[in-house]
Amino acid sequence: MMFHRGEFTIATRSRGTYDITHDVATIVAASRAGDGLATIFVHHTSASLIICENADPTVRSDLERFLGDLVPDGDPRFDHVAEGVDDMPAHVRTILTQTSIGIPIEASKLGLGTWQGLYLWEHRTTPHRRRVTVTVIGA
Repeated sequence: MMFHRGEFTIATRSRGTYDITHDVATIVAASRAGDGLATIFVHHTSASLIICENADPTVRSDLERFLGDLVPDGDPRFDHVAEGVDDMPAHVRTILTQTSIGIPIEASKLGLGTWQGLYLWEHRTTPHRRRVTVTVIGA
């Protein structure tokens, strides 16, 4: 059994999804684990992780539109607006999605499906630097 940990940051421009599949796969490859589990964690309360279709970007824009309707910026129900009208909606979006994802490692590669990619979903409307940790346990 082995353990490996890697980390990277991603600079976001604004709200939306950012493909991090390659960044995570690079850390998994460096671990030299043949089989195991990669746990990916984003260290923020206003960004999340999703596994989503990677062939058609309209899937992600449809998700963004849906979540925007579900949790609109400036919703008068929210008192927490310390960093702007998108502040509390970003927190709600993160809670509705996830900050950690486990992906199997098969033959030293991420065990994603044919049309799956791993994305960081930025929920704020302004640029941020997001820290992501990948922990690999395997053999």
